[in-house]
Amino acid sequence: MRDWVLHLDLDAFMAAVEILRNPELRGRPVVVVGGNGDPTTPRTVVATASYEAREYGVHSGLPMRTALRRCPDAVYLPIDLPAYESASAAVMTLLHTFPVTVEVWGLDEAFLGARTDDPEALARDIQRAVTDKTGLTCSIGIGDNKHQAKLAAQFEKPSGVSRLTTDTWPEVMGERPTTALWGIGAKTGKKLADLGLRTVTQLAAADPTELAARFGPTNGPWLRYLALGKGESTVTTTPWVPRGHSHETTFTQDLTDPAAMRAQIAALAVRLAAETEGRPVVRVTVKVRSAPFTTHTRQAKLPEPTHDAATIEQAALAVFDRFDHGRPVRLLGVSVEYG
Repeated sequence: MRDWVLHLDLDAFMAAVEILRNPELRGRPVVVVGGNGDPTTPRTVVATASYEAREYGVHSGLPMRTALRRCPDAVYLPIDLPAYESASAAVMTLLHTFPVTVEVWGLDEAFLGARTDDPEALARDIQRAVTDKTGLTCSIGIGDNKHQAKLAAQFEKPSGVSRLTTDTWPEVMGERPTTALWGIGAKTGKKLADLGLRTVTQLAAADPTELAARFGPTNGPWLRYLALGKGESTVTTTPWVPRGHSHETTFTQDLTDPAAMRAQIAALAVRLAAETEGRPVVRVTVKVRSAPFTTHTRQAKLPEPTHDAATIEQAALAVFDRFDHGRPVRLLGVSVEYG
């Protein structure tokens, strides 16, 4: 008997919920998109896609116009958040009936802490229960820590069970690109490649001092930490509390009127102020994406923590006024940081 970390990832979650509600969609390419579900709406992206749609190269984050070109015959549906929240709650409630510690990480994933001598058997039991009770399928990764379990859950999707441990890490992960690691995206991967660090093994052998000089004293060594297969091994039931909150809007047509931009900023700020749940705001940040695709952010620390919507709104507008408003705007966003 020993402690394990399992990562449960519901397969193509939103699309799977839609197929459960509409069985005639089974076997067809299904794409879930924001807004009203119209794939011709400019500047919308894919939220998720069924595995049939993924065979056409459609995936989360893909611009909808590209998805439509790749798979014109797919079924395109709008996001139905209440339906997904209900389905997620059913799964998470079910997980608590097993001898595991459940740490929910989102609508479609959770980490499980388990003490067992056969984690694969436990994973299969959980998979069967999820499918029997909810009709959904899931993939489960097993590891010594969250990082390993998270990666392992992606190895055999859908409905797979995979194990990745410290002992097998060099063999399984060594020759994979650095972007295969949880937390390293395309931009960071390119910067690492510019330093000659293209594989996980190369990053694991890198000089921490040189990484710190290039990526910062915290982020640099952390990248090597990931490449060594290390990660947090404690699974906790304590709910995650965000340090801040944000909202943004992408416009189907560029905004050119500064007054209209200010109205959008004000509306976003007021919306955020209503969602603080009693937590005081200490900092406000505004994001502006100009045409064609240039993004800038500016922020301001408030004189004192506040719950006052008018104060938060005025702070956001003051930050927005520091931008150059000579270019059309395709996206505006406001975020707040809690004290």
